[in-house]
Amino acid sequence: MVKNYTILIAIVVGVIILMSVVYGLDIIKMSIATQDYAIFVDPIIDNQNLFITGRVSIQNIGAKPLTNIHINFGDGDILDLKLIKPGAKIIVSPPTDNSMQFVMITADNDIFVNKAYRTPPKMVGMMGS
Repeated sequence: MVKNYTILIAIVVGVIILMSVVYGLDIIKMSIATQDYAIFVDPIIDNQNLFITGRVSIQNIGAKPLTNIHINFGDGDILDLKLIKPGAKIIVSPPTDNSMQFVMITADNDIFVNKAYRTPPKMVGMMGS
């Protein structure tokens, strides 16, 4: 009888250790750059009652600096940046008369991202909801 409990406890402890390793590696992967050159882009349109604003979050999630960043907001609106350091996050906005359909970002070392703007869900009590 005691032997059965010992086996059951060993299995439970083994599963807990295995889950800790799997989740721990997943968290490490999110916080430590696994590629030399990588970028995260999140274009957002914020519809308020009186106005519409757009912003693009850009983060260097690679291990090395991104250079010669070219941001195309569409409608002929372009912004060039020289450098984004590893881990750095910047937020840029398109000009006020931009249609905010998409944003296209290129950089050295074959970085290319093309994303459409998204509208985040509105929360009760928040401005514009």
